Amino acid sequence: MTYVFDGFELDTARVELRANGAATPVEPQVFALLTLLIENRDRMVPKDEIVARVWGGRFISDAAIASRIKSARQALGDDGRGQRLIRTIRGQGFRFVGDVAMRATIEIAPAPQPPAEAPAEDVRPRIAVLPFRLLGDAGPHYVIAEALPQDLITALSRLHWLFVIARASSFRFRDPAQDLEQVRAQLRVRYCLTGLVEVLGAAMTVTVELSDAGDAGIIWSERFQCPLAGAHDVREEIVQRVIGALEYQIPLTEARRAQLKPPDSLDAWSAYHLGLQHMFRFTKDDNDAATRYFAQAAARDPDFARAYAGLSFTHFQNAFLRYTRNTDESTRLARRYAEQCLERDPADPFGNLTMGRAHWLSGDLDASLPWLERANTLNPNYAQARYSRAWTLALLGDACEGRNNADAALALSPLDPLRYGMLGVRAFTHLVRDEHAGAAHWAEQAALSPGAHALIGMIAIVAHDRNGDVAQAERWKQAVRIRAPRFTRDDFLRAFPFRGEALRNTVTQALARYGF
Repeated sequence: MTYVFDGFELDTARVELRANGAATPVEPQVFALLTLLIENRDRMVPKDEIVARVWGGRFISDAAIASRIKSARQALGDDGRGQRLIRTIRGQGFRFVGDVAMRATIEIAPAPQPPAEAPAEDVRPRIAVLPFRLLGDAGPHYVIAEALPQDLITALSRLHWLFVIARASSFRFRDPAQDLEQVRAQLRVRYCLTGLVEVLGAAMTVTVELSDAGDAGIIWSERFQCPLAGAHDVREEIVQRVIGALEYQIPLTEARRAQLKPPDSLDAWSAYHLGLQHMFRFTKDDNDAATRYFAQAAARDPDFARAYAGLSFTHFQNAFLRYTRNTDESTRLARRYAEQCLERDPADPFGNLTMGRAHWLSGDLDASLPWLERANTLNPNYAQARYSRAWTLALLGDACEGRNNADAALALSPLDPLRYGMLGVRAFTHLVRDEHAGAAHWAEQAALSPGAHALIGMIAIVAHDRNGDVAQAERWKQAVRIRAPRFTRDDFLRAFPFRGEALRNTVTQALARYGF
């Protein structure tokens, strides 16, 4: 569809903004923002919806939204004073107010796309744990309202009989009273666990409710009181009570196995969860902030295993996305911090995941796979482990099993900020099997997803080139060059060290045709 307004054309098929017929470069997030506002021009679009659609529900500051709005206005020759096309509804959201005409885009006929292959339905009970609401002044421990449900997700995920939605998807929903129907519809869950943390001085009260997402009926509710410093004790009790409330006969050993090993210091615990907030935003600045918080957690409690896994994860990001010039040092640190996590807790799924990814950085896929498989064994609901295992299998040439794992990751976390990567590996499994139309279909979805980085755009270049669609490949080349002008095919091959020589040559030749 092409939207025509005030001398501009917004072409959603080409992913192109044109001013008086000439293409105007805009960042992918800005294009996604403009598309969202124009498609919903009959109403105000609230900030929460913008975050959900453009950033995949990640934790985004008002300043980041304001920056993208400013870029969108600049692209249209608008500004914050005149608000000729994009109007600010103070404190609420934004609305596109220009006159718009629509016409079907016929210049590029999309290639016939194969139907998406739906993964087999998982019959286990499905539950989403939402972030708890916080009332009162928790001081430096304000993160407790997110840390408690995060720990519950991790603990419950280790129970093999339960399908637990990943944090990255369930934490999109901030107001249980308003969002329960949305949670049921978008995450396809039957049960929701919600909570309220009330802090008064040094005392803390936690109220937890288990609800039927279908009729919003409360199945079970409990109230826990303790000193603020006793958060670990109440967390353990909540896990035990939730398991009992679900009325499954869980052996005591399984319940104990589901417990996280807590740090001795509440300050370390808080710093770790603040690090998680930044880690899941997937930007260089947030990655740096997450590294500082994880280092702080490790310094305050040197035996806190997960703090080291967090450090391994952020150094992986530094090397994988070239956030630093010294990628060899980042690769070494990713491996070393994963080892330090496993020295303290060998059964931690997060630690096993980071060890597998560290081997991936050095191109040792055979050494990577057992660690990722162990992470999945320890926690069968771990979406990131499924996703990482899918990539490794695809790179090793096992397209079928890689595809199964990608589908499982998408099912576990359908609203994940890493959804673009999950779709990207799905595309790659089609490249492995020379299914060119399927590769182009999934790569296009991946590259258009919020948060997709330049490496995903390069997958789209290769996929469209193999499918014979030079125009689409050229379009993604331009997008990649805007976002990462220094990226080369060697950067791509380092990030994705696939085993098959024939496919490696195919990818290399395709990227070379577009100047990489």
